[in-house]
Amino acid sequence: MTHSHDDISIGITGASGAIYAIRLLELLAQHQHRMHLMITDAARMVLAMELGIQLPKNLKQTEKTLGKLCGATDGQIKVYANQDWLSPVASGSSAPRRMVVVPCSTGTLSAIATGASNNLLERAADVVLKERGKLIVVPREMPLHSVHLRHMLTLSELGALVMPASPGFYHGAKSVQQLVDFVVARILEHLGVAQDLVPKWGYDTP
Repeated sequence: MTHSHDDISIGITGASGAIYAIRLLELLAQHQHRMHLMITDAARMVLAMELGIQLPKNLKQTEKTLGKLCGATDGQIKVYANQDWLSPVASGSSAPRRMVVVPCSTGTLSAIATGASNNLLERAADVVLKERGKLIVVPREMPLHSVHLRHMLTLSELGALVMPASPGFYHGAKSVQQLVDFVVARILEHLGVAQDLVPKWGYDTP
């Protein structure tokens, strides 16, 4: 599979905040982007715990489940096995130049920062960094100790964008969904994808 400029890699880890990932998939599907998806085993557990989403073990069935859930067309979401080293996202010659890890566990953040590449998700992130692409990591953890912060600094110095899942409140959110949309809107903006979820400051703010 060759990638196009509309392709985006998405990594979902076992950190809390699975709702951010699902909402991002929904909106990227609406914008007709093709998504290359990597889901850790821990992420599957969290999706079930937080959202009641039981993903099948079969990857094709997982694609169908997520496609139906997120309103994607056939072939718009491609799911890879955690050790699929022959997938296009594992090589700089074919991987998309944009990737989001959302939510990003501190363990995955550490692996990416140190170039560990123990699984396909970590390798895909490493490829985006080495190819000077756009890597966005969305940690949702608190409190943070010094090692977490050092790894975030390392990623920032490598050119990644560290975007903690910290919603703003100045837009008068009335629901959890609006808080989720605030974070996802910022992710979309940094991916270069238009969003109308949240008004821009100074234009439509109260």
